[in-house]
Amino acid sequence: MKKFNPKLIMIDVDGTLVDSVPDLAYCVDELMVTMGREKWGEAKVRHWVGNGVPKLVERTLTGELEGTANQAEYDKAYPIFLDLYANNTSARSSLYDGVREGLDYLQAQGYILGCVTNKAEQFTLPILKDLGIFDEFGLVISGDTLAKKKPDPLPLFHAAKFFGIDPKDSMMLGDSISDVKASRAAGFDIICVSYGYNHGNDIRDAKPDLVIDSMAELKQYL
Repeated sequence: MKKFNPKLIMIDVDGTLVDSVPDLAYCVDELMVTMGREKWGEAKVRHWVGNGVPKLVERTLTGELEGTANQAEYDKAYPIFLDLYANNTSARSSLYDGVREGLDYLQAQGYILGCVTNKAEQFTLPILKDLGIFDEFGLVISGDTLAKKKPDPLPLFHAAKFFGIDPKDSMMLGDSISDVKASRAAGFDIICVSYGYNHGNDIRDAKPDLVIDSMAELKQYL
C-alpha cells in the first residue's frame, strides 16, 4: 500500500468537499425557464460541472460539453445565472459523507490545508462558510484569484510558495482530470475521490496516484 507524507494538502471544492450540483442544477433550470426553453434536469448538469460558471452557462445554452454558445444569447444568460446562483449558492448543497471526518483527521495530524477551486470567489467563500468548513483552510484560491486556473499548475505553485513548502512535499485532493493535470504539472502528489464530477468519466482513467471512495479513508494512506 502506497503511503504519502505531504506537508501541504490542497483540496478542491465541487465534487470533492461539496456536492454543489443540486444548487447549480436548480439555477441551470431556472435560467432555461427564463430563456423560454426546456429544463435540463440534475442528471444532465452533473456531467457539466467542474470548469467554472462561464463554461457551465455555455454548456447550458448549447447542451454540449464543448459547444460554443451564440454570443448575444450568452451575454443575456450569464448575468441571469450569476443572480440566480448568488441567491442559491448553498441552499441545496451539502458536504459529502466522510468530508467532516477527513478534515478533522487532517487537522488533528497538523497538515497545512488549503482550498483550490475553479469556482469564482464570490461563490466559493459563501459556500465554504455556509457549510462550516471555511476556517479549516489557511488559504483559499478561487477560479478568479490568479491569472490562470486548473488545469494550469499556477494555483498549486502559488499555494506552495505561499506556505513556503516544496511542491514535492505537497499533495492535491480532487475529483477531476483538471486536478490530475494541474498536480502533475506542479509536481504535487494527487489523490482523487471516486464520487466527484469528471464529466461522466471514471477518474481512474486519468491515473491519479490513488483513488478513494471517502475522505475518511485518508488516514489509511497518510
